[in-house]
Amino acid sequence: MNLDDIITIPDPKLRERSKRIGHIDESTRRMARDMIAATLDWEASREHEFGAALAAVQVGQMDRLVVIRDDFDDKANKSFSVFINPEIVKAEGEPTEELEGCLSVKDIYGSVNRYPKVKVKALNLDGQPVRVTATGFLARVFQHEIDHTNGIVFVDRVDNPRKLFRLESDGKFTALNPTETPTKS
Repeated sequence: MNLDDIITIPDPKLRERSKRIGHIDESTRRMARDMIAATLDWEASREHEFGAALAAVQVGQMDRLVVIRDDFDDKANKSFSVFINPEIVKAEGEPTEELEGCLSVKDIYGSVNRYPKVKVKALNLDGQPVRVTATGFLARVFQHEIDHTNGIVFVDRVDNPRKLFRLESDGKFTALNPTETPTKS
């Protein structure tokens, strides 16, 4: 897979709930590898962004699978972790508003409220249970990606169109013109 396999709004698949994965096999592992490749290919095409994570629905696969970069601070580190059937079991703290972007919403960022700490349970590629306590940016990423598995795109969580911005070619943000507002559900 490559960046061309990443679907963007208004593709209706992005608004559908993904199905749980009942059996992990080679096709599941291949899908995870392909998703990582697509994320890295997308990143290589974007001068001012990096690929933090991707949900299977973003490549048109309606499975509850997400890949999340292991190190957000080192773009040279291209390793990812795979989470199958991820779900937030606990959210803690006062939600904070920060800018988010998405590989499926080209050049648009928006201010989204997210919890600063979440506890997530999932399976790894070996089918073993995984529990993660995520804080900060990782907590935000988990919430964003799990939203994707539930048919929610970050723009659905932006409560005011004035909190939407376009990433310009020089890496700076400009306010989005109200006529450019991305399609909400």
